[in-house]
Amino acid sequence: MKISIYRSSPKGERFKKVKSGVFKKALSHQANQITIIPNVKYQTHLGFGGAVTEATAYTVMHDMKDKNTLKQVVNDYFSSEGLAYDLVRIHMNSSDFSLGNYTYVQDNDVELKTFDISREDKYVVPFLKLAKKANKELKILVSPWSPPGWMKTNKEMNHGGELLPQHYKTWAKYFVKFIQEMEKRRLPIWGVSVQNEPAAVQRWDSCIYSPEQERDFVKLFLGPALKHANLGHVKILVWDHNRDIIIDRVTPIYKDKKAAEFIWGTAFHWYGSEASENLSKVHYDFPDKHLLFTEGCIEGGPRPGAWDTGERYARNIINDFNHFNEGFIDWNLVLNEQGGPNHVENFCDAPILADRQKQKLIYNSSYYFIGHFSKFIRPGAVRIDHSKRLNPGLRAVTYRNPNQEIIVVIHNQSDEEQKVSLEITANFYSETIPAHAIVTLVVEPKK
Repeated sequence: MKISIYRSSPKGERFKKVKSGVFKKALSHQANQITIIPNVKYQTHLGFGGAVTEATAYTVMHDMKDKNTLKQVVNDYFSSEGLAYDLVRIHMNSSDFSLGNYTYVQDNDVELKTFDISREDKYVVPFLKLAKKANKELKILVSPWSPPGWMKTNKEMNHGGELLPQHYKTWAKYFVKFIQEMEKRRLPIWGVSVQNEPAAVQRWDSCIYSPEQERDFVKLFLGPALKHANLGHVKILVWDHNRDIIIDRVTPIYKDKKAAEFIWGTAFHWYGSEASENLSKVHYDFPDKHLLFTEGCIEGGPRPGAWDTGERYARNIINDFNHFNEGFIDWNLVLNEQGGPNHVENFCDAPILADRQKQKLIYNSSYYFIGHFSKFIRPGAVRIDHSKRLNPGLRAVTYRNPNQEIIVVIHNQSDEEQKVSLEITANFYSETIPAHAIVTLVVEPKK
């Protein structure tokens, strides 16, 4: 069997193909060993992606004066030459990463006669069309941060509040109309989440749901509305918030059979907790439901040049995949050098930053760490089992692609280089992984 090794490290290597080799029948003992068990299979991989917020699209299309910047960003994310992204998340109505609060209707229009998404035609829709051109299989997930203020208990989009019961039907119809308008633009929607972060009262666009409120909205309004509009193929995801209380949140929803019939799976974020083991608990309790990571970023503003930010991505991706997560959607694809624009100054980092003064793009370590997974683990790949004997600081995940390649991604978060041996059916290969490096091993199928 032949093997190729790609590496990124703090010493300046970025997706560097460091060597190719062949497996041997015998190998000297190594302290660290990974044994592939290809016949034990787990979840099927959906893909990787990021969010096209108004902030992302505005930054690339308005703030960067070279019109080729948009093509470069799209290529570097969505083409096979770049990160080969297959997924994208967008916000319905505004999010904090918009230029301000906005909706698609005039106040108190319960019939939605004024429904108009033309604001998205300026930045978001053109960006999505280029992404779709780069990857025709692109799947779009829609998440709302808040209904219009007049539909809520607090009468504003920010600072939480709840959806008023008398507007559940109108809000479900709002989803339908948005999906239909996107379809008119030849941008079919793959899925929707009920609400971004429904347990968080934020100073920006936010709305609170209890598990029972989310359950009833799906069961009695959103699910039937999509079905009646011939949109039953659109996936519905619940929760869309952190891992820490994911079990308590989804259990009351999935135990309701009528609600569960409409729901594809659970969306989750990484903030506040790295308790990936909670994902396995959800999987084993509800094995017919899917798990999808839908948001994570480095909070507190940009950290250009930092290496540990990329390592946070690797740690979370590996741990979540080993606990049945089926895909990974990053937060903003691009932000400016300040970490915005954000209408409440909730600045964050992104894998690509656009320096408005120097008019250049900055590629952070997170871009390369994500790529060690997304460029090699393809949609339809199946996670396969592995046994491991690894020192602390080493993490690994193993997949088999549809073309039968075996993909092994190993992250060494320790301060020392580590020698690791890989075993597949009594054949061995040894690789040295530098401190704080990530490597992807691609094992060609037997001929």
